[in-house]
Amino acid sequence: MPEPYPLYEPYAQGLLDVGDGQLIHWNASGDPAGRPAVVVHGGPGSGHNPGTRRYFDPKRYHLVQFDQRGCGLSRPHAADPSTSLEHNTTAHLIADMERLREHLGIDKWLLHGGSWGSTLVLAYAQAHPERVSAIVICGVTMTRPEETDWLYRGVGRFLPGPWEEFRDFLPPADRDGDTVELLAAYSRLLNSADESVRRAAANAWATWEDAVISHESLGKPNAYTDRPSEALMGFTRITAHYFSHQAFLPDGQLLRDAGRLAGIPGELIHGRLDLGGPLATAWQLAKAWPDARLTVIDESGHTGSPRMREAVLAAIERFA
Repeated sequence: MPEPYPLYEPYAQGLLDVGDGQLIHWNASGDPAGRPAVVVHGGPGSGHNPGTRRYFDPKRYHLVQFDQRGCGLSRPHAADPSTSLEHNTTAHLIADMERLREHLGIDKWLLHGGSWGSTLVLAYAQAHPERVSAIVICGVTMTRPEETDWLYRGVGRFLPGPWEEFRDFLPPADRDGDTVELLAAYSRLLNSADESVRRAAANAWATWEDAVISHESLGKPNAYTDRPSEALMGFTRITAHYFSHQAFLPDGQLLRDAGRLAGIPGELIHGRLDLGGPLATAWQLAKAWPDARLTVIDESGHTGSPRMREAVLAAIERFA
């Protein structure tokens, strides 16, 4: 089985001014003459993970990573309540990726992402198919309303106690709406002028995320609540912002427009035991995208497994 590469350091990094007062942090590693690839991180609002470089052979790939608006090393950071999220939407992130590609002089690149990263990969690829050489995504999501409703309400059928705690953190008047209204209520608290309110809301949100992840195969407890304070505040604020606005995407757009990916080879890798993101999403996308191949990892959940890591590594090796 293929093994991840030893961790290697970037040879270049910087802050790219993309307008709207936003500076996007990026780094480049591997061989500048290698096959261009970009990693699109999850969340939204989680920031890039240096460990993801280990999937890419530094002798064959020219790898780019970046932090989406408001998170990681990009500035201003969403943990600062004065940072406006007005110019933080899916369309803005797609435009930022294009600016970064042009800034680095890349013609086409392979796209890799997981979870929210897979949504942004698909949205970018459908907007700019001529700039995409291949796609490798795992923990596949399209962030449709039905998927968000499942993650923040439907999973509560398996975890009624933690879900009621998540709901009941909100003021009574905000508890009986639909999922979008519930997430919007959280977003209001995460934008409160009162720091104690913001922190309590961030912890309540992260506690629900932890409850879902920890019940998955190989799920780790406190994966969200153990994040550093600034990272957690930025993540929850950005995630609530996006999900309460249905990811700023028309319902079903990414599946409906899958035909725009024709001719782009794709690898979809998904865990059968993914509690928060059921396999049906990846299955539907694979049926609508003939150039994609779906690999199902029977024992894996959303957070992955050794076999999922092997599958991702093999998929990326395929395109090197």
